[in-house]
Amino acid sequence: MLRNVFLVTCGVLAAAASAHAATGAAMAGAPWWVWPLALFACCFVMGIVAVPAGIGGGTLFVPIVGSFFPFHLDFVRGAGLLVALASALASGPMLLRHGLGSLRLTLPLALLASASAIAGALLGLALPPAVVQTLLGGLVLGIVAVMLVSRGSEQPMVARPDALSRALALHGVFVDRASGRTVQWQVHHTAGGLLAFTGIGVLAGMFGIGAGWANVPVLNLLMGTPLKLAAGTSGVVLSLVDSSAAWVYLHRGAVLPMIAVPSVLGMMLGARIGAGLLHRVDARVVRRLVLGVLLFAGARALLKGTGLWP
Repeated sequence: MLRNVFLVTCGVLAAAASAHAATGAAMAGAPWWVWPLALFACCFVMGIVAVPAGIGGGTLFVPIVGSFFPFHLDFVRGAGLLVALASALASGPMLLRHGLGSLRLTLPLALLASASAIAGALLGLALPPAVVQTLLGGLVLGIVAVMLVSRGSEQPMVARPDALSRALALHGVFVDRASGRTVQWQVHHTAGGLLAFTGIGVLAGMFGIGAGWANVPVLNLLMGTPLKLAAGTSGVVLSLVDSSAAWVYLHRGAVLPMIAVPSVLGMMLGARIGAGLLHRVDARVVRRLVLGVLLFAGARALLKGTGLWP
């Protein structure tokens, strides 16, 4: 099983690397449909890997496609937001229906994050691509560091909610169907959480990546939300935040159907297979392998942005 997971994960890099190697052939007159097919195949593999690893497909999509495919980074970021948005919209209603996402917790966080995501998208489109590529590489390497050091607490202890969380009524109950337990939750450090989500919105809009990698640690480790509720609420927040940023890219003409359509289709189909593998594959093994992929993609984006690896 470990060998199979390793081969699947390495497929992401293999597909991307082969696409990058074929750039010269494409410029020499390869058919236009070569790149959408290569993009579909690469996103299909990314979708399989992303679900067991517990990260959004956009976190893999932008650094890998932006570094190895011959597309302008603005178009890659626009498609990355649609990839993240499609996944969030597909899962959001189910999460709310099953009580794994809290609308009461989502609304104040998404309000600030959505406004800042618009500002982040405008800022990202105004900056030179090389600068954005360099910053993206640094961000992806930072994501690797966050994933390495963060250890989720399934049921954090919140002794007493703060005044702001009481004013916003950020508390509730959800039923953990796996254990059959009814879990009462409340949050603290609310002001810090709101500030963190404002920054997360800027990053999501600027780089076109889903922010689940940051949402869950902030909700769980900073605000004290139970881990399952944090993961579910993160998906609902993404459906609102990514919508705001995506409209900016659409309005500026930075969304090309030739890039966005095969990306979304490949990622969604791969995610369905990845969801089926979730109960059969050790997610910790996949997570370690994805960390290796992100480390390589982040270094590649950083070197490409600085001109050291064109």
